[in-house]
Amino acid sequence: MSAQLKIACVVGTRPEAIKMAPVVFALREAAHHVSVVASGQHSEMLTQALSGFGIEPDVNLSVMREAQTLDHVTSAVIEGVGRFLDEAGQDVLLVHGDTTTTLGAAMAGFYRGVPVGHVEAGLRSGDMRRPFPEEANRVLTDKLSTLFFAPTELAAANLRAEGADEARIFVTGNTVIDALFMTLRQNAARSGLPKGAVLLTAHRRESWGAPMERICEAVRRVMEERPGLRLVVPLHKNPAVRSVIKAKLGGIERVTFTEPLDYPSFVAAMNDSLFILSDSGGVQEEASALGKPVLILRELSERPEALTDGTGVLVGTDEARIEAAALRLIDDEAYRGSFAAKRGKNPFGDGRAAERIRKAIENFFGLI
Repeated sequence: MSAQLKIACVVGTRPEAIKMAPVVFALREAAHHVSVVASGQHSEMLTQALSGFGIEPDVNLSVMREAQTLDHVTSAVIEGVGRFLDEAGQDVLLVHGDTTTTLGAAMAGFYRGVPVGHVEAGLRSGDMRRPFPEEANRVLTDKLSTLFFAPTELAAANLRAEGADEARIFVTGNTVIDALFMTLRQNAARSGLPKGAVLLTAHRRESWGAPMERICEAVRRVMEERPGLRLVVPLHKNPAVRSVIKAKLGGIERVTFTEPLDYPSFVAAMNDSLFILSDSGGVQEEASALGKPVLILRELSERPEALTDGTGVLVGTDEARIEAAALRLIDDEAYRGSFAAKRGKNPFGDGRAAERIRKAIENFFGLI
């Protein structure tokens, strides 16, 4: 085998693009032939995230459909990635995280005997229905993978407990911290949004319907009780999300709605916020690196390090819990400052995860 590997990096959603970008850069800097395969699971948001890093997909499967189902995305990704592998051949296929694109691409690689490397392997909530379908996606992807790039020691321990080959588990840190640090170094521009506002992001499937309504009702009450408070809400493209949020919060003058922010603007918005309300996994990691409190709008977190060593507080979707936690952060400056003191002491990595992933791949193929 030559010293130059053929490596496909598959991405389908905005978070995948952000977290895979540092890996693409690290592999290309080492002169490997890297193909970025975009499934298009989230078409516009994916393209925005990739372009923010100056990355153009080499292949775009464009699987996104209006009102698309999980069945459609899964089957379309398997077929599309499968065709690409049949035509182009690859030494290794890299997938990221826990999306439907992740599982579909891993299955296509597994079917063809192409080694699958799972970036952000080993995360577990312990409940296959929460988050749905992400917990199932990542568990099944790890069963199909050859190389496991675990972001933390706890994630690696989960893989060992499930019987993964110890020699193929690598604790790397999370690549989102690479992307965050890269963005902070390269972008001094601000988001243009109100500073000192609360930032709200919510989109997960298990939050749809009644849970999303409870989140919004709690936020509305907080806004009413603290009349000087500002709220910034980047709206997800999914109508099931944005329709509820706009209906519940749209009548409040101090709420600023935006379309999904490009990554530099989102980093600036996090950095400028008073605190964050979010059901996002990546935000738990980013907020910990920034020293920003994040109230986690979920009943379980597959990132327990955010709760024990980071800046996360688990509040679920219960109105009273969200309201009480938010008011404490607003009113208790010393409490809020205890989170800020953790800035830079991040359990999710030091910004060198992509470099470790590159070295692990090269070692696997006997190049170093």
